[in-house]
Amino acid sequence: MIVESNEHEVERWGRFELVLEGPSEGNPFRDTQLTAHFQYKNKVIKVDGFYDGEGIYRLRFMPDQLGIWRYATHSNHQELNGHTGEFHCVEPSSDNHGPVRVKDDYGFAYEDGKSYIPFGTTCYHWTHNGDESLEELTLQTLKQAPFNKIRMCMLPTHDMNPPALVFEGTCPEDVDKTRFNPSFFRHLEGRLEDLLHLGIEADIVLFHPYDKGYWGFDSMDAEMDCYYLRYVIARLSAYRHVWWSLSNEFDFNKNKTVDDWDRLIQFVQRIDPYQHLRSIHNGTKMYKSSSLYDFTKPWITHQSIQHWDAELTTSWREACHKPVVIDEISYEGNSSRRWGNISGQEMTHRFWEAMSRGGTVGHGESFIDKETRAWISTGGKLYGECIERIAFLREIIEEGPEDWIRAAQEGSYWLHYFGGHQHAYKSFDLPQDTLYRVELIDTWNMIITPLENTWGGSIKIPLPGKPYMALRILKVRT
Repeated sequence: MIVESNEHEVERWGRFELVLEGPSEGNPFRDTQLTAHFQYKNKVIKVDGFYDGEGIYRLRFMPDQLGIWRYATHSNHQELNGHTGEFHCVEPSSDNHGPVRVKDDYGFAYEDGKSYIPFGTTCYHWTHNGDESLEELTLQTLKQAPFNKIRMCMLPTHDMNPPALVFEGTCPEDVDKTRFNPSFFRHLEGRLEDLLHLGIEADIVLFHPYDKGYWGFDSMDAEMDCYYLRYVIARLSAYRHVWWSLSNEFDFNKNKTVDDWDRLIQFVQRIDPYQHLRSIHNGTKMYKSSSLYDFTKPWITHQSIQHWDAELTTSWREACHKPVVIDEISYEGNSSRRWGNISGQEMTHRFWEAMSRGGTVGHGESFIDKETRAWISTGGKLYGECIERIAFLREIIEEGPEDWIRAAQEGSYWLHYFGGHQHAYKSFDLPQDTLYRVELIDTWNMIITPLENTWGGSIKIPLPGKPYMALRILKVRT
């Protein structure tokens, strides 16, 4: 038994890390098993360790209870087996609210109870190009943007030539899928730290269908898929702000069936010690068809949807009592691809349509003739007109109740959005014994105009007869 003298403190939902030296000969990624049991009173959590190259092994753990945690390691190698120790879990810092969880069927909150409403963006390969200056620019852009979630990929596409991969090797001919590339992960982990500092959740896309036989990552067998997932989760799951997206456009991958995806999602559920949010993202022949995954399955935590029609948010909520996140609703830009050329006004409209119906939306931008080109691929700068409008919407949503649909049912708050309709007035039947304040919102020009007096009972509210207007109705007294 080897007793470690670990007297340092780790904040709740922070990361404890144990570093050990062990064997480097052969293939340590495959041949060495390392786990640890972390115990708080009668609670025991098992975590996998991982090989980090050059004879170094690591175990990472995210404590969720205040007090003394004790641990013991287990391995098939003597040097790594039987290490024991303890650390003190202390109160979290002011900006640490824990992992995001589902709350009350349709919403999200941090583990400490603080409300969280996703305002996401997509930047698939911003960490893959080996361009530090571009990555720093991306982080500076995110710092000024209204987004608190980002979708990002682990694996390259067929037309990429990245300087480093998840696996050892740099081209299809020399990739060794039995060995991982620690330098790739160390770089990624540095960027995860940057996102954590900015308060941005990292929605990590584990698989995608864009390999097209080039790298061979989209056609790995079941054993290799699980081998890959176990290493990723061992390294990254102790970061409190990660989510797991099993695949982007899963139904476009012809090498896997729905049963395969079911099995993989359940595998992630089984080996993730912290039960981070899990979902899977569908493909769509834009404006023609869309094959959603069955989100009612118990191993899915929320609905991650690609669809162009935000009005369907209501039916998705009714069909599955889980949060609706439209992670792709087309992109603002000027790409020739059908998904990448809507206007900023149309993107803003789709955000308002979905969110007024109780869902949330992810942003994307695909300008191909700008200095840093398409944001969805490599990051850089944002050029779209919707950004400040999304920030305006976020302020309005976060000022309201956590579940604005339930609040409307209870008669305390309404957010009515009229989209492309140009009403001269709108009639409402409000409770007779309650008074309400009414505000007219111009969603594009970002103007909120309070209407005179208070309102109640059957009312007829005058409107300016132009599109993209909304009303906010707030209870003032009974």
